[in-house]
Amino acid sequence: MKGHMIVLDHVGGFEAAAYLVDGKLDDILIDDQDAPRPGAIFRGICDRPIKGQGGMLLRLPDGQTGFLRAAKGLRPGQSVLVQVTGYSDAGKAVPVTDRVLFKSRYAIVTPGKPGRNISRQIMDDDRRDQLLAIAHEVFESEYGLILRSSCSEATDEEISEDIMAMLSMAETVLADAQGTRPEALTEGDSPHTLAWREWHGRATVETEPGGLENHGVLDQLLQIHDPMVRIGEGTMYVEPTRACVAVDVNTGNDMSPSAALKTNLAAARALPRALRLRGLAGQICIDFVSISKAHRKQVEQSLRAAFKADPIETSLVGWTAMGLFEMQRKRERAPFPIRILEEIS
Repeated sequence: MKGHMIVLDHVGGFEAAAYLVDGKLDDILIDDQDAPRPGAIFRGICDRPIKGQGGMLLRLPDGQTGFLRAAKGLRPGQSVLVQVTGYSDAGKAVPVTDRVLFKSRYAIVTPGKPGRNISRQIMDDDRRDQLLAIAHEVFESEYGLILRSSCSEATDEEISEDIMAMLSMAETVLADAQGTRPEALTEGDSPHTLAWREWHGRATVETEPGGLENHGVLDQLLQIHDPMVRIGEGTMYVEPTRACVAVDVNTGNDMSPSAALKTNLAAARALPRALRLRGLAGQICIDFVSISKAHRKQVEQSLRAAFKADPIETSLVGWTAMGLFEMQRKRERAPFPIRILEEIS
């Protein structure tokens, strides 16, 4: 099927949302009930400082532990409002921040950062003026407000309602920030909610039960378990280890310099999707096919262009002395649950 489509369904008993481009699975969100969702807001209790890292371990609900960086001025026993920023490896603390944001489809309320701002992606000056007028009319608060790019296609009423809903949520949560016990104040966005917020407007939406199977998503999910990704005549192996994600790029039978460059460029374009679907992050080391230093620049440019369009923050570190390329990727998602792949296989 041509075009962009969002499929909202359940798989293995878990809520799931898939994003398809011309029938090919481009992104997948699935609920992992074993870990707090990114975006969830907690009242945490400071436990003990980590001197070497300048952070603080926090007590969170259900016996969980959080880690807050740059925790200057906090003392054990003090309550602090924090928001989950990503997933942690097994046995490690949940990463959190004290810079809490309240995000919705059209608006972001930013406590501690006052002002009213419009997304730079909205270029039309008249529309920007209209949105600023709406913000001044309905947003009477000391908090900050950002109106997102999706506002360009929304009605004034939809935007106003969204702003007021987020402001009400922010006021309710912040009023409950103090306390002596850890408490979950919001759950974070489910896959369906996140899909509506981040993808809606770019694609048609399918919500019928069985949509993942009907559109071939389940068959494509099974490929995630296979580390091999075909890229034209070559292959790319994406394999997570305890220390890092290792990526190995290989040409086919053609060992010429032109084939090496072509395969490396194809791998650079395919890598964001491969990492996104598998939920892989952290330190990533890529062993590209050996090429000249002049061709390395082309590969790096292709990588930068590919990851610029990816929604997950990724820092391209560069080439090592041994010819590997290193990246650091924010751990916003958990690895795709293997148990779900086993259920649908």
